[in-house]
Amino acid sequence: MFLELIGTIFAGFAFAGIVMVLNKLTGGRLPKWAMPVAAGVGMIAMTITSEYSWYDRTRDQLPEQMAIVQEVESRAFYRPWTYAVPFVDRFAAIDTVSVRTNDEVPDQRLVDLYFFGRWAPVSKVPVAVNCAENSRANLVDGAEFGDDGRLVNADWFVAGAGDPVVQATCGV
Repeated sequence: MFLELIGTIFAGFAFAGIVMVLNKLTGGRLPKWAMPVAAGVGMIAMTITSEYSWYDRTRDQLPEQMAIVQEVESRAFYRPWTYAVPFVDRFAAIDTVSVRTNDEVPDQRLVDLYFFGRWAPVSKVPVAVNCAENSRANLVDGAEFGDDGRLVNADWFVAGAGDPVVQATCGV
C-alpha cells in the first residue's frame, strides 16, 4: 500500500513535469491550471492502473499448487468506469497440496481455502469436502472429528457438482 502511494505521488510529479516541459517549449502559452490538472490526471491514472493490475500481479505470484476457485469483480458508483470494465478486488483459492484424506472416510477431503482481498490480509479457512455428495463444510465453530474420522457438528452445505471448491478439491 505504501509503495502504491509513493508510485501515485511520483506519477503526479511526472505528469506535471511533462506539462512544465511543454510549457517551456511553447514559450509559456499553456494555461496556469494545466500543470495541477495534469498532476491530478496522472495520479488518478496511476490509481486506476494499480487497481486493475492488482489481481494479475497477485495471481502471478501464487505458487503453482494454488487453484483459484472464485473471483469477485468490483463495481462502484464512485468509480463509474467499473460499470464498463469491472476489476477483480477479491478472490478465493485452494492449496491443492494441502488436500488431506482419511482411509476410513474416502469420499471426505480436507483442504485449506484462502481468501485474498485488495486491501485485506489473506485469511485461511479449513474446509471439509464430501466428493460423493457434492457438499462442503467450513471447519469452524464446533466442528469436530469422531472416532471413525467423520465430522461431527459440521454445518454441511450442498454445493452441487458445479461448485469450484468441490471440483478443485475432488479433482486432485
